[in-house]
Amino acid sequence: MNALPLVTILTLAPLVGAFLVIGLAAENKNLARRLAFGFSLASLALALVLWGQFKSSSGELQFEEQFAWIPTLAVQYHVGVDGLGLLMALLSAFVVPMAMLASWKIEQRVPIYFALVLFLQAGLFGTFTALNFFHWFIFWELSLIPAFFLIKLWGGPLRTAAATQFFVYTMVGSVALLLAFLAIFLATGKFDFTELADIGRNGTLASALSVKLGWYDLTTKGLALVIFAGAFLGFAVKVPLVPFHTWLPSAYAEAPTGTTMLLTGVMSKMGVYGFLRVLLPIFPEQTRWILTPLLWLAVVTIIFSASAAFAQRDLKRVLAYSSINHLGYCLLGIFAIAKFTGNAAASATEKAAALNGVFLQMFNHGLTASTLFWFVGFLEQRGGGLRGLNDFGGLRKVAPVFCGLMGIAMLSSLGLPGLNGFIGEFLIFRGAFPLTTWATSLSVIGLLVTAIFILTILQRVFNGPLNEKWAKLPDLTMAERIVVLPAISLMFVLGIYPQLLLGVVNSTVVQMVEQLRF
Repeated sequence: MNALPLVTILTLAPLVGAFLVIGLAAENKNLARRLAFGFSLASLALALVLWGQFKSSSGELQFEEQFAWIPTLAVQYHVGVDGLGLLMALLSAFVVPMAMLASWKIEQRVPIYFALVLFLQAGLFGTFTALNFFHWFIFWELSLIPAFFLIKLWGGPLRTAAATQFFVYTMVGSVALLLAFLAIFLATGKFDFTELADIGRNGTLASALSVKLGWYDLTTKGLALVIFAGAFLGFAVKVPLVPFHTWLPSAYAEAPTGTTMLLTGVMSKMGVYGFLRVLLPIFPEQTRWILTPLLWLAVVTIIFSASAAFAQRDLKRVLAYSSINHLGYCLLGIFAIAKFTGNAAASATEKAAALNGVFLQMFNHGLTASTLFWFVGFLEQRGGGLRGLNDFGGLRKVAPVFCGLMGIAMLSSLGLPGLNGFIGEFLIFRGAFPLTTWATSLSVIGLLVTAIFILTILQRVFNGPLNEKWAKLPDLTMAERIVVLPAISLMFVLGIYPQLLLGVVNSTVVQMVEQLRF
């Protein structure tokens, strides 16, 4: 326990800001923007305080707060962070101010827009810090509702269909997840993630489900797999994992730039976080039972999404499918460490490498992908709404700073050594290859296709003959250069010195590998 409840304060800060901002009159646009941005910076400062006080030598949960809430239902207010939760909280705190700056020119219902972003941030903080399913699920859903309205009210021409598809898919996943955990509660009487992880490690969950539920004469293994499937679906939709991905391209394409940055930068990480925090610790046996199909899903996600990105002509859709591709590498790493290897020290090292890579990939993709969508937003503003791959050409002649900075972000997405995108993918492949050689080898195809479509964008948008239509296209203003500079700088810093993150999360990784009985 901590004298000062820092995690609670971190979660409540954007909630307080949201209620203050939403109460402003519609004409107080600048005040709403500045007040919301101020609260987002305060949240970033709090996240950095947590980062500074976090004991990197320990893989245990820190800043824990645990109080009885509804004892008869085993509901506790239980929050805390380890390296994983802290990393995701920091990512959320960093991306939200970026998204607000990208949304600064929104003129309609400004207080409502920025309040919804703060509500979304509170949901993200709660999701990454809550350790009891009851209030974790409240925060999980709290992030869904603001995102739906941000797409529905401020999106593009097809926003209604995109928002509805997003809502339906994620709600189906949430219902499946809720039903799965209600079954787990009926079988175990527990909602706490740490206690459920102990049951998962002991291998007694399947028998408890069979004894307490006994559904339609299903075998013990069959019933456990049904419950596992419900939890799996909830997280697979959120990442998303192919074939549960069809909501994503339209949602990303129709959402306003700032909202797309939140969707790809942080919300997609909720699914990967769920795999790591919930699915693997609680369902280790069930994961191993169907490991080969799961690896195939990861491989298909990587290759299919990269190929789909190459086929797109809308830059937002290219980056949307690219986002699925990059998170596919996270799933490859997660499923690779699920392979049973006994207690061999070499296997533990490989799993630690893959899991460190997953952690880094989650953070680095969030940073890079949100920055790329921000640049597409700049281009869309200057192009009168155009963002097609073939709508431009030769822009480096009239907007060299824009092309240079966006080019850095694209090369980071490609995985160029020296930029932040490289080290995470390298560690995933380094760790996964000895564990599941066939899946890792096939996944290399995704790297090749990614390089092709990113270089195609660089060629068609930045290089070649200048389209005279864009002869007077303005370069980034000084203010725009300043606001994107922190993200670009961080790409170089993490590319050159990834130990900045690895040094904090590695103890958590080692402990997770030890605790997962594979």
